[in-house]
Amino acid sequence: MNKLPEDTLDPDDWPAFRQQSHRMLDDMLDYIEHIRERPVWQAAPDEIRTHFHAPLPQKEGNLAAAHAQFMHDILPYAVGNAHPGFMGWVHGGGTPVGMAAEILAAGLNANLGGRNQMPVEVERQIVRWMRELFQFPDTASGVFVTGTSMANLMSVLVARTTALGQAVRQTGLLANGHHCVAYTSAAAHGCIAQAMDLSGLGIASLRRIPTNEQHQMDLTALTAAIKADRAAGLLPFFIAGTAGTVDTGAIDDLAQIARIANTERIWFHVDGAYGALGMMSPEIAPLLEGIQLADSIAFDFHKWGQVQYDAGFLLVRDASLHMDAFAAPATYLRRETRGLAGGSPWPCDFGPDLSRGFRALKTWFTITVFGTEKMGRSMAHTCYLARYLATQVAAHSELELLAPVTLNIVCFRYHPDRTDHPNHQITAEQLDELNRDIVADLHESGIAAPSTTTIQGKAAIRAAIVNHRTMQQDIDALIAAVLHHGNIRASISRRI
Repeated sequence: MNKLPEDTLDPDDWPAFRQQSHRMLDDMLDYIEHIRERPVWQAAPDEIRTHFHAPLPQKEGNLAAAHAQFMHDILPYAVGNAHPGFMGWVHGGGTPVGMAAEILAAGLNANLGGRNQMPVEVERQIVRWMRELFQFPDTASGVFVTGTSMANLMSVLVARTTALGQAVRQTGLLANGHHCVAYTSAAAHGCIAQAMDLSGLGIASLRRIPTNEQHQMDLTALTAAIKADRAAGLLPFFIAGTAGTVDTGAIDDLAQIARIANTERIWFHVDGAYGALGMMSPEIAPLLEGIQLADSIAFDFHKWGQVQYDAGFLLVRDASLHMDAFAAPATYLRRETRGLAGGSPWPCDFGPDLSRGFRALKTWFTITVFGTEKMGRSMAHTCYLARYLATQVAAHSELELLAPVTLNIVCFRYHPDRTDHPNHQITAEQLDELNRDIVADLHESGIAAPSTTTIQGKAAIRAAIVNHRTMQQDIDALIAAVLHHGNIRASISRRI
């Protein structure tokens, strides 16, 4: 019998590979250590983009060459959320601890769909920790997912199955005969509507409840909407409160929503994408009163928790209801009482994924190394910086605060003083365009990267201060840059 050919993807020269790997690690540690010396963001030139139009490689390449291309063509042109000047979207900055943990997880290459293995037990410890943090009972379950968008979708599916029974998974919505409706704030993230879409319930079945002056869900309007839907023969089944809205960081009155949901026998979910982890901070936790009463909570460790992307999480008060929505053991997933097929239930019983990375490890490392006290202080510091930014906005006549500052998001705009040109007043449309141009100018300057949003019909400069590396000097740089670019553009407009 001829000997089979031996061909592996492991290195032929382990010492050389080890040396190159250490060089790659050192480059990334240097990148993080000296991140302030770089621009927040810079656009990739067309000539760089063309490097990624190459055809599919057929022959072996070289690790050192691939690394060199990464350093030259990829690293300088990333979104920049590790930079302290990044304030555009609610992205965490990551930590060197999380990066090192990712190396360990990648080396282990565990599939956390299930099986009797310690990586699954690490995920279960995170579940137990989150029960403790949110004061959930021992009957609660949890599972890692890509992010809160997926967790919100899963919460809709759990609430649907709870309201209609497990048979809905077999017969579908039409066979059930009920028209289910859900409720959320008009300021809620668009992924709530997407969850209704993907679940088959339909976006039209989502009631977007108006907000009050604090950008919270109007609870009088919520109660009226539920009453009207019941009168119309519809089935209210899901209310999503928000802990940290995407535009302004507002927190719905979660305690009152919980009371309404309990009275109406409706599933109470909290979209806490970034705000929920504020429970780690004694300063922020009181603002989240009522979150402990939720039936489910969705949040991201990769935002305020500073864990490397991605690390979303869904926590459900009743594990049996959670499993009812997803568990579907197949023959090849048979559970045993001993051996590698033991350890049931598995994470795949609580979500749609069979193939799952070891997201729990970088989260476990982050919480173990830093502890909730230090992590909570870091979150509280971003809120302090937001309040400081608001005072700086108030201190300059050219700037205007557009929304209350609840957590760590500040919405403001540049508004030039036109009193010296009474015949040349800026229009609302021109003012909106001016502020959008200022944000683009800031991006291209590399100094700061806020985003834009619309607050009560007005274009706003939105600074989301999430990165643990952001300090007062970065807020000062943002203000100075807004004034600089705003004054230049206003001056040009006056000459025109």
